[in-house]
Amino acid sequence: MSSAPKAQFPDEQSDVGEFVRQDDAFRAFVSAEPSAPHPLERGRYHLYVSLACPWAHRTLIVRKLKGLEDAVGVSVADPVRDERGWAFRERGGHGPDEAEGFAFLREAYELSRPGFKGRWTVPVLWDKRARRIVNNSEDDICVMFNSVFAPDAPAETDLFPEALATEQAELSARIYEDVNNGVYRAGFASSQKAHEHAVRALFATLDRLEERLTGRRYLFGDRPVETDWRLFCTLVRFDAVYHGHFKCNLRRIADYPNLQGYLRDLYQRPGVAETVNLDHIKRHYYLTHTEINPSGILPLGPLLDFSAPHGRERLAGSG
Repeated sequence: MSSAPKAQFPDEQSDVGEFVRQDDAFRAFVSAEPSAPHPLERGRYHLYVSLACPWAHRTLIVRKLKGLEDAVGVSVADPVRDERGWAFRERGGHGPDEAEGFAFLREAYELSRPGFKGRWTVPVLWDKRARRIVNNSEDDICVMFNSVFAPDAPAETDLFPEALATEQAELSARIYEDVNNGVYRAGFASSQKAHEHAVRALFATLDRLEERLTGRRYLFGDRPVETDWRLFCTLVRFDAVYHGHFKCNLRRIADYPNLQGYLRDLYQRPGVAETVNLDHIKRHYYLTHTEINPSGILPLGPLLDFSAPHGRERLAGSG
């Protein structure tokens, strides 16, 4: 008789085998008000990320798109994580923490909240002067980077246009639930029923997004907004890790003509490709999730070409 599957994160598992993600513990905001606890000051804030993590990846893309590389420093963690959490080590594409000299990200959590209980997650926006975490929610960090950190940015770079606020929030929530977090709900499920429920919801939403992108270049028309980038961060990882490692294998993104072209289109926008590191992505998922891949074998494939022509420019002006 086979034993029940072991959960990768037992503390985030329901009684019926569903993965229930922990809440983000730090939700303060940087403010333009000088007297605020975290006032806007050039060079005061630092971003901790992993290139493997889709949540952190989104903040890195927004930092790039808003031209904040000189204003907000960044430290990249080793993609291979153990029981000590994210580490800062010298190797290809990652290195030591130059802001505080942390060996492990958990040090930032423990300094900010002694006795912190929970997983030490990325991204983290760190206040170097106060020496504490401001925020570890990718949604909040993207909002801050788009607004308070870039108050004079051109209107065409606004990732949260006021005219789209309600519709954008609704679609972002659906993409989060069924796609961004949906792949994790499928991959970290510890019951067959929970896995199948998550997979069906995931592909139902991917099918709807494929249809939505038939007549428009991006989700809301001729230019991408934050919702596009949250979807991109899952799509760019999908065929490499979620399809096999998380068993989300009804279809590949390569099997969706519109989503595949859309993925390539976003990847080829200026500055985006340099934020994508498939080596980090594959090593993190296959070598870190030991309950899912106990052998630790890293697959050679798949062969992916995000630089191939996408053909999406034909849809300009049709959204």
